Amino acid sequence: MPTADAKSGAELAIRSPAKIAWDRLRRNRVAFYSGFVTLFFVVTAFAAPLITRLMGLNPTSQYASRIAETGIPFGHFGGMSFGHPLGLEPGVGRDLMSLLLYGSRISFTVAIITSIFSIGIGMVIGIASGYYGGKVDAVIGRISDFILSFPSTFMIVALVIPLTQRIEATHLARDNGARIIVLIIFFVIFGWPGFARLVRSQVLSMRERDFVMAAQSQGASGYRIILKELLPNLWPTAIVFLSLSLPGFLAAEAVFSFLGVGVQAPASTWGLVLSDSVSYWQQDPAYLLIPSIMLVIVVLSLNLFGDGLRDALDPKSDRA
Repeated sequence: MPTADAKSGAELAIRSPAKIAWDRLRRNRVAFYSGFVTLFFVVTAFAAPLITRLMGLNPTSQYASRIAETGIPFGHFGGMSFGHPLGLEPGVGRDLMSLLLYGSRISFTVAIITSIFSIGIGMVIGIASGYYGGKVDAVIGRISDFILSFPSTFMIVALVIPLTQRIEATHLARDNGARIIVLIIFFVIFGWPGFARLVRSQVLSMRERDFVMAAQSQGASGYRIILKELLPNLWPTAIVFLSLSLPGFLAAEAVFSFLGVGVQAPASTWGLVLSDSVSYWQQDPAYLLIPSIMLVIVVLSLNLFGDGLRDALDPKSDRA
């Protein structure tokens, strides 16, 4: 019969790196529950049509009978009621919950697409720069330096409108669809250099390790070494960067919509709701507080989950 020590040793032996990372993440209560909060917001965002249909709400419907002549909703906390859990939009009278649900769908879509493309481009360029080095590394380094030298915020504010008009002229997309495409393009352009540099630094370290040198001594091509040796060891970095870049792009989309260069009415995003709420913050503070608190909760949850995920995937981490 196997002894207790033998059983314990067998259990330890079969623990994969993924199982070890999951156990670390599960022990980190803050990150673990932050992940559930993030998942809740993502699911409700993309299930917005179903949720609003079940509640009998519509983001375009106007409930003028519940709005006073001053434009402020009847009742306390912005007109909160069983039928309108988060109240109504001042002035027009649209349901605030519907606006935020549909707005979060746009915000999460922009953030997710931007993060995926930034990681994909940064991964390819970073691996090429770190593994091949020499002139390839020098050229890529100068290109990334050139991109990072631009003031991204001012460029986006200045160029969104003319580029949106160019896209509309090609009939590829119209109105908010063209604006979303332009924002994603700009976010990707300014988003990949940081991740590419991170990947480059890791590849420079890994290409001198024994498993890469062993593959080279056996005659493996550079393409095979990148796919079989380097890329599997870079996925944890990509996953962590994804969890940490999502809140940045999410907040950036809200900021540019707030400034009037992102998505515009009649569509809705959190930035648009915040921009409109500034005019009513004295008469209806709930209209400003609710989207602000939701945005803070989402961004904070993503950041806490990203920190916990980074610690869980780091083999040198000793944090619980």
